[in-house]
Amino acid sequence: MSDNMTIAGAVLSIVVRDGRMLLVCRRNPPDQGLWGFPGGRIEYGESYLDAAARELREETGFVTHAEGTLTAFDLIDRDSTGHIRFHYLIVAVKCHDNGWTDIAAGDDACDTGWFDLAQVCASPAAFSPGLLELGALALSPRGIAPWPVAAQVRTPAPHSSRTESIPS
Repeated sequence: MSDNMTIAGAVLSIVVRDGRMLLVCRRNPPDQGLWGFPGGRIEYGESYLDAAARELREETGFVTHAEGTLTAFDLIDRDSTGHIRFHYLIVAVKCHDNGWTDIAAGDDACDTGWFDLAQVCASPAAFSPGLLELGALALSPRGIAPWPVAAQVRTPAPHSSRTESIPS
């Protein structure tokens, strides 16, 4: 995608219940096999809030509405030569917990589950990069980003697909 100079818009759909976050195990790249927030691309003509509700429904079966924006950040993925493979502008959206219980993996997910921050801290390699920080924000009483979020740039490293944070 390095010849395509387009920045794609994407969302993460965040539901919090009793101190736990609804996560999916990703079926496809990026972060295939890792636990992360449901999410995906914003479709042409769709608002990012509608996209968050749609992605949540498609990946988990959870039907609700988006409440508002937690934060936004860039995700820039580079190949081993430094060329950009893709660039996403990602909006993390808090979605309303209406008590929905009919949750099952669908679409781009191979499993679903509720996780607290202690579980993420105990096995960080099992979760998408940045999930701990974003989860802490989602669980905070403030509910909005209290600090600027640095761009996340992905560069291949030996035996790793972790994300580096590069200060602005």
